[in-house]
Amino acid sequence: MIIDFHIHIGKKEHWHPWVNEHFKSTNPELYNNFEKIINPDSFKAYLKKQGVDYAVILAENSPITTGVVTNEFVHEFCKGKEKFIPFASIDPKTEKEGPEELRKLVKEGFKGLKLYPTYQQYHPNDEIVYPLYEEAQNLGIPVMIHTGSSIFKGSRLKYGNPLQLDDVAVDFPDLKIVMAHSGRGLWYKEAFFLARLHKNIYMEISGLPPKNLLRYFPDLEENADKVIFGSDWPGVKSIENNIKEVKALPLKKSTIEKILGLNAMDLLKMR
Repeated sequence: MIIDFHIHIGKKEHWHPWVNEHFKSTNPELYNNFEKIINPDSFKAYLKKQGVDYAVILAENSPITTGVVTNEFVHEFCKGKEKFIPFASIDPKTEKEGPEELRKLVKEGFKGLKLYPTYQQYHPNDEIVYPLYEEAQNLGIPVMIHTGSSIFKGSRLKYGNPLQLDDVAVDFPDLKIVMAHSGRGLWYKEAFFLARLHKNIYMEISGLPPKNLLRYFPDLEENADKVIFGSDWPGVKSIENNIKEVKALPLKKSTIEKILGLNAMDLLKMR
């Protein structure tokens, strides 16, 4: 079972020009055929060809930095596709009825919440976010939070320090917290330590070249139950290649299976 925990779905017009330029430079062939791939049936076939069984599909409300892919768009995209797992996007700074909206979205089928502090510009341990954390904890859904570096215009790195999630983990001990990108670039040690320290914090490795994982996290095996695979598609050339690189790491077979799917299954209550 292979689960990609980090997929961005949207149309080119949903994203700012600099985001499209990034996708185009990363994978021009994909970019030129994007419209053909971005419909539910075509994308389901695409993921199957890449070796992915289930995919977390992310909404994104980040008009300052990347663009807006609405919860409604993601809901329609995932409707009737059991292989697609929708995660909502709510900006706690601008959406004052966020907890009520999250409750409604979960009733509609959303399985988690994605927060973008570096894009939406707030500290993840700011009290403004706490009502969303409380609601997610009550609903029993995971919250994925962008940590580490961001390359897009308008992003602010100071909001990406995963150490701020120590407060959140302590204040919401039953909330499942997923560190997207695992502190990419600046805070690998901090992300690893937090996942070891707190039973409710997980590392998600999208945006990191899998072949370098043991350089970033030399003791990765010790955190085998807390590491989750994600690709950050379409910001990568090949999900299939990333999967192969994970499988090629000198880790126990059981650890690789956990990273590629089993840990995500447990987090999403799929087994």
